[in-house]
Amino acid sequence: MNDFFNLCVHILKVSADFCGMTYQEINVWLFVIIHPVVTLVLFILWLISINKNRKLKTQIKTLHYEKK
Repeated sequence: MNDFFNLCVHILKVSADFCGMTYQEINVWLFVIIHPVVTLVLFILWLISINKNRKLKTQIKTLHYEKK
């Protein structure tokens, strides 16, 4: 686990150097700004998917009952 953590820190440091940022700045961008935004977008897309699925199920039931 320590090796994996150290690898991640190394990747962040290299990324920070590449972007002209400090380790702390890239850490904030990734874990305070980007990650929550991506999580929120995925949550909203999940809710939209659930809503569409419910509508489709209702349409299928309606079509099934109309055929009888």
